[in-house]
Amino acid sequence: MNTFKRRLYRNIGEFFADFRFIMSNRPLVRKTMRGELISQAFRERLMMVVTQVNGCRYCSYFHAQEALKAGISEGELKHLLAGAIPDDCPTEEYPALLYAQHWAESNAQPDSEVLQRLVETYGQEQADAIHIVLRMIRVGNLMGNLGDYLLYRISFGRWGC
Repeated sequence: MNTFKRRLYRNIGEFFADFRFIMSNRPLVRKTMRGELISQAFRERLMMVVTQVNGCRYCSYFHAQEALKAGISEGELKHLLAGAIPDDCPTEEYPALLYAQHWAESNAQPDSEVLQRLVETYGQEQADAIHIVLRMIRVGNLMGNLGDYLLYRISFGRWGC
């Protein structure tokens, strides 16, 4: 039987840490989701980058649709779905997309120097908005993957891969 290869929460404490972070930052969530701190297209690019690292097929499908609605081109979307940061993404977003990829690959434990560069590049408020987006998509990704893992287990590896 194949092994389940997508990312999951390693323990319930990780989930609750992400959940508490989001809940304790609700005003920031509202401002970010309304597009006051980052655009909808920027938010979707960040979500697509993290989703491709975490491998959630549900989030990938949903956020691909949202990305198109936000004005992201089909060509750019194809790159994002392939796990690449498109060359034609807005120049000012490129550092954040690289950061998002690093953040997801490091399991939400980025290098302090890389985090500092994010804050220097975007300022504290916009860096905080980027982090709230990353946490929200992480929760969605890992919970979607948990659903697939349960399917994988109850089907003896036939479903949910």
